[in-house]
Formats: sequence, structure tokens, C-alpha cells
Amino acid sequence: MSDIHVLMPVPLPRLIVETLGANFRLHKLWLAPDQDAMVNAVASDVRAIATGVNILAEGIHFPVDAAFMARLPKLEIVANLGVGYDNIDAKWAAAHNIAITNTPDVLTEETADTAFGLLLNAVRQFSAAERYLRAGKWQERAFPLTASLRGRKLGIIGLGRIGKAIARRAEGFGLEIAYHSRRKADGVPYQYVPSLMGLAEACDILMVVVPGGPETKNMINAEVLKALGPDGILINIARGTVVDEAALADALRNKTILTAGLDVFANEPNVPAELIAMDHVVLLPHVGSGSHVTRDAMGQLVIDNLLAWRDGRPLLTPVS
Repeated sequence: MSDIHVLMPVPLPRLIVETLGANFRLHKLWLAPDQDAMVNAVASDVRAIATGVNILAEGIHFPVDAAFMARLPKLEIVANLGVGYDNIDAKWAAAHNIAITNTPDVLTEETADTAFGLLLNAVRQFSAAERYLRAGKWQERAFPLTASLRGRKLGIIGLGRIGKAIARRAEGFGLEIAYHSRRKADGVPYQYVPSLMGLAEACDILMVVVPGGPETKNMINAEVLKALGPDGILINIARGTVVDEAALADALRNKTILTAGLDVFANEPNVPAELIAMDHVVLLPHVGSGSHVTRDAMGQLVIDNLLAWRDGRPLLTPVS
């Protein structure tokens, strides 16, 4: 075991806890009866933090903010389980020469599968159709006809790794594809739309694949949903905070848009009751990367980043 002290504020998967425990002096903050006292006791020794977004940490949200990091004078790295890192003040960390790592790539295909599954489910109403069958209603009459993917145009908000993986799947289904990002992507054949409103007006499916945080909070608002139109479908696999949930509920209730598929919510695990009551809306409990294979790969990447840092090797997935 190394003499390097690592602080783990939240419960992470057993693979991470056991492997880090065997390689570092691991402090499990979430188990401490007095967390503040534990931080004070180890603050002068801690050089690394291993943490994760709440959905991957048994629902516990622990902000690794400037005030918390400032308590750890020897802190050099924060290794985060998850692609998103809005649980960490990355700008403050960068300004103080503290490295941040996340776990991209290994969850790209799984999350893209989930996104496209949500889209198929929403447009064809497969969840509602299954409930219809289980309730014995098929014996009375056939399930109503649904909307279709045929002739639709998909607008992807955020053409990063996951956005591109979704686009590849959409190509296989014959969808026309456009996208909006902060900048035009190189080497892709899809139409670039320089504004979010322009993308909503040009497409009838909006696929949200952007990071959370203050810059994207409620970017999908009433105006965007109105531009998407009455045949429009919203799919969100990014962060719940990106969508104004009250505006979305209004748009669904008033038929401003057709339907939605959501894997993420602003106040997880709490889901707005109005959305739950809408039978035509598809809701998932944040399972985008939720397979054994993918979660193990994500955990291993947290471990490998910390071992690389310990050994003086380049980090595998540093956040720029």
C-alpha cells in the first residue's frame, strides 16, 4: 500500500473502493459519524479525491467545490466517476493546478443505445403499448396507431462522442441529421445549425447531449419547445437541469410538442408528478450507462487515472 492519502467523499462501486483501498490510504468520508472532523484530521495529508456524480454514488450529492478543495492544501487530483463533472468546481481546480479526470468513451455506446431506445419508445409508444397488453385491453381492441420515425429530421444538441454515436445510429434508421454545438465539428457530414432556436425550428426531434451546469441550465425552455412544434419529440440523456421541466410539462399538456423521452431529471430521484401522470411520455431512472460491463469499465478508468498519477505517468482522461 502507498502512503498517499486519498479521500472518497461518497460511496463508489466496490471495484473502486477495494482497489483504491489496496493501493492507497483511503479515507471513506461518507462513513464518518462527523465528516467535518474527519476532513480536519486528514486535510494536511490528502493529495487526491475519488468521487462521483450522485447517480453513481448511491444518490449522494457531494459538491467538490472551491471551499472544500481549499481545505486540502496538498490536493493534486480529483478523479470523478462519470462523464459529467458538474459536481466539481473545475475552473477553481484548474486555477490552482489541481487535475480533474472523468470517465468518457467507455460509456459512449451504452448511452447512445439508451438514447436511441428512448427515441424509438417515445415515437412508437412501446411502453404504453406494453402496459395496454398487460392490462388486458388488447382483447377489447387493437392498440392505437402511433407516430413514426419515417420522414423525420433529428437535431442533436452537442455533437461530442455520445452525440456522434447517436448520429451513427440515426443514419441506420434513415434519419436526416443536423446539430448545434458551440463550434462546428470537423469531419462530419451533418448540417451545422449555429443557434439552438434554429435547430429547433429545422427539426422535429431534439436530442439533448450537453453537459450540465449553470451555462446550460434550462436551455430547453418554452420558446425552444414551441419552435420544435406539435409533431416534435424531445429526448434528454444529458442532465435534468438542461430542460425547464415546468415548461416541458406545459408543452406536453398543451400539445405544443408530441411527446418526450427522459432519462434524467433536475432533482433526482424526484420526478415531477405531472410528467409521471402522462402516459405517452417515456421516463427512465437515469440508466443511460447502467450495465455491468460499462459501469465496471468506468470504475476501472477512475482507478487507472489515479494509478497513473501516482506513478508519474500521463493521465488517461484529463478534463481540459
